[in-house]
Amino acid sequence: MRCPFCATQDTRVVDSRLASEGDQVRRRRECASCKERFTTYEVAELTLPKIIKRDGARESFNEKKLRLGMLRALEKRPVNSEDIEAAISRIKKTMTTMGDREISANGLGELVMKELRALDHVAFVRFASVYRSFQDVNEFTQIIESMQK
Repeated sequence: MRCPFCATQDTRVVDSRLASEGDQVRRRRECASCKERFTTYEVAELTLPKIIKRDGARESFNEKKLRLGMLRALEKRPVNSEDIEAAISRIKKTMTTMGDREISANGLGELVMKELRALDHVAFVRFASVYRSFQDVNEFTQIIESMQK
């Protein structure tokens, strides 16, 4: 690993720990030349399935789009960022363990709604209203009644 301070190739690992629910390894490193310390993270590179859009087009999974959609639904709601990141991690883990090379946008939307339902009911209804293209108040009422059961 190259030192980010002096660009020397000679660095050594001082400490290693699990991070992010065991999905990452956090390493503290020290440069042999300038003695500066820095942190690196090691993550398994997993291939997430492609997303099949409603029009049939296929695109690579984009975590930023997932995060933005969830944050839009959670806007001004009392949910902390650690819970949001954990939900995103669970969605990605579910997608990976399914073993499929492709997942429909509807399937991904259902995973997001499941996580939002557990995080915040208002965010769940916001997301569902856009995702399912609610046309009138009756559809809102139906989803709220299903949540109350």
